[in-house]
Amino acid sequence: MKFEKFRIQPEIIRSLKKLNFKKPTDIQYKAIPAILKGEDVMAIAQTGTGKTAAFAIPIIDMIQEKKTSKRSEGLKCVVMVPTHELAIQIKEVFEEIGKHTHVNTYAVFGGVEQDRQIQKLQAGLDILIATPGRLFDLVSQKHLDLRKVEMLVLDEADHMLDLGFYKDIQDLLRFLPRKRQTLFFSATINDKIKKLAYTLVKNAIRIQISPKNPVAKNIDHG
Repeated sequence: MKFEKFRIQPEIIRSLKKLNFKKPTDIQYKAIPAILKGEDVMAIAQTGTGKTAAFAIPIIDMIQEKKTSKRSEGLKCVVMVPTHELAIQIKEVFEEIGKHTHVNTYAVFGGVEQDRQIQKLQAGLDILIATPGRLFDLVSQKHLDLRKVEMLVLDEADHMLDLGFYKDIQDLLRFLPRKRQTLFFSATINDKIKKLAYTLVKNAIRIQISPKNPVAKNIDHG
């Protein structure tokens, strides 16, 4: 199967070809159609299965479909991640896949001054990748409005819980619209992760990818 079968925007297909994404990995094959339909998704998939592109591709597609210019009409998607390293990495994936689109992506995280981040937020964004602590700070200080967010992604949820972000995530929920699409990704599943997931997702499509072949087949490794 080729990515064109998903009927995604030609600008995204163009980027995927340049990135040498030849065909979807298992997680992409299962998650992309469900996300494009507006379903909530709860996925258990390890790093290296292609999961970032599994949510980045449909998110960029849905936002691009409604845009006519680079101008943002309010933040549409928040991706919560446990570390600043992962925030930077996921931002780069979104930028590479969305290179030929009108979609604007940025990442915020702790350990650096807020001023530049605040300026970027004020300029307008479509997608924000953030660590929960910094995201909560910016919302509490009224530098960030989450009322127009249509999609929430929690990536590496198990790692976020290990780092003690449970309360920050719970506190952030009251700033988000109840009517939204939620995508929940974790490498492992246990009772605490299930509890968090079920406070977030509604009638979610459940996907579990075994780590037999963790390296995505459509990525060349040098």
